[in-house]
Amino acid sequence: NKQEVINDKSESILVDSPILGEPTAPLTFVEWGDYQCTYCYKFHTNTRDDIFSNFVDNGKIRFVYKDFPLNGSTSVLAAEASYCADDQNKYWAYHDELYKNWEGENTGWINFHNLKKFAYNVGLDIDVFDKCVQNEKHKQKVLNNYRYGQSIGINATPTFLIIDKEGNVQAIRGAQPYSVFDQVLNENLITNNT
Repeated sequence: NKQEVINDKSESILVDSPILGEPTAPLTFVEWGDYQCTYCYKFHTNTRDDIFSNFVDNGKIRFVYKDFPLNGSTSVLAAEASYCADDQNKYWAYHDELYKNWEGENTGWINFHNLKKFAYNVGLDIDVFDKCVQNEKHKQKVLNNYRYGQSIGINATPTFLIIDKEGNVQAIRGAQPYSVFDQVLNENLITNNT
């Protein structure tokens, strides 16, 4: 039963993952994404800010991003670069920079030259960043995220999991309109007496 599998591991979803928002928030909102995925990009540009202003900024949910690099090695590379930025405490700035410079799925925009340019844009130490990327320091972490996602039944991006304090999970698949997230999140908050 997929539900139980996730329940056993609802805390392990958070291990090693950058988290935004109040650590004690009643709900955890997990996005499984791929930096090249068209619908992840749409979510990021159309919907994410509203979710943040209405739910994250006021402590109702915390936001977690997990890599699910469906589009192959360049998606893995982009995710690796995000953790190299995380080493310099700039994960979310780099995460946003990748989506800001999005140019489609497997069109060649993810390459060492651009990844360094993005690092420069967010103020990273380029030499440290470059060495981290070239040495594939975080490759295993990205692949582990991917395998873990597969093990709990994730098979498309973006997939969102809403997890309450009891470990109950509700999934939303795809870049749905904001109204869908708003409704589901509010229902879950009511259920959790908040």
